[in-house]
Amino acid sequence: MVTSSSRRTVRPDTPPPRTGDGELDVLRGFLDYLRASVAAKVEGAPEPGVRSAAVPSGTNLLGLLHHLTHVERATFLGDRVTDWQATFHAPAEDGVDEVVARYRRAVAEANEVLDTCTDPGAPLPRARPGGRPPAVRRALTHLIEETGRHAGHADILRELLDGSTGR
Repeated sequence: MVTSSSRRTVRPDTPPPRTGDGELDVLRGFLDYLRASVAAKVEGAPEPGVRSAAVPSGTNLLGLLHHLTHVERATFLGDRVTDWQATFHAPAEDGVDEVVARYRRAVAEANEVLDTCTDPGAPLPRARPGGRPPAVRRALTHLIEETGRHAGHADILRELLDGSTGR
């Protein structure tokens, strides 16, 4: 928690992205904007506070990014997740740098898949285990919603942790 003696970091707000006019350009532009925002919220966050729950649900900053890594990999890379609740807790042996790097790798791999997609109504090229792959449009929209929601959580948790604000 922030105390009166804590040093507060104020980051300038980054405006929403300028994208191309095509549907995929807009969706991918906003998703990449949110991905960068949530990673920046976790980057440089102090241990052990980054793992501490500041709300009764147990949600913590590092766990949010760990969860989003699994969401990216399940949605775009076809990974199977059997316990979604467990994804909200980063392994104790992984520090902030490792979790942020793993998230960025998942995003890069997801973008490699998306680079092959030209029709927003077509299914993603990688099927989810036990089911049909979602349409590219639906997958992108879902990730925008999921990442945006958790980026908002991360904003609040980071400010409670060390006073850091902005995106």
